[in-house]
Amino acid sequence: MPLAILTGASRGLGLALARALAERGWELVLDARGAAELERVARELGVRAEVVAIAGDVADPGHRCALIDAAGEAVDLLVNNASVLGPSPQPPLAGYPLEALEHVYRVNVLAPLALAQLALPRIPDGGCIVNLTSDAAIEPYEGWGGYGSSKAALEQLSAILGAEQPAIKVYAVDPGDMRTRMHQQAFPGEDISDRPPAEHSVPGLLKLIEGELPSGRYRARELA
Repeated sequence: MPLAILTGASRGLGLALARALAERGWELVLDARGAAELERVARELGVRAEVVAIAGDVADPGHRCALIDAAGEAVDLLVNNASVLGPSPQPPLAGYPLEALEHVYRVNVLAPLALAQLALPRIPDGGCIVNLTSDAAIEPYEGWGGYGSSKAALEQLSAILGAEQPAIKVYAVDPGDMRTRMHQQAFPGEDISDRPPAEHSVPGLLKLIEGELPSGRYRARELA
């Protein structure tokens, strides 16, 4: 059975994708910061798939090594979904706390690259890396300078990694607006009930994971 490492899997898009992969017979190594939430997910999915759940922070080198070690010799899919928004409400760049910005970059940029570096020797030809991004990476939304610039950096890393690793597929994927906890944090006090659930973005992700589209940037809902 194919094996996937999926970060940020306790809720939102990560959980929705984990459920879909479990239904398709994938073995899963799942990560999230919240141990209790992640354990509930492991119990749910464990009746359908082999699941290893390791709680921790992807910014921690030891935690990243634990995820890779749990995967074993072959990693068919790495999904870098875990990310942080930064301060909420999001501050303008002129007053953005630099320590907070550094943390955003550690989680959203450096951790996905570090996991890819560890996984690459175990990813077979035809394997796949999916890095979740955002339209904030390419649109200059006021107040999104921290998160948006981190995703822009992740997209460029993804593009170059795809050029350097032609034997595998490397995707930067914009899932679109979703009704998730992070999206609510981005708009504190606002009603986001009009946003679609994360499940609506999963078919596009599966088309990339299971298909043969070339490395590059994609919008998940345009693929569905």
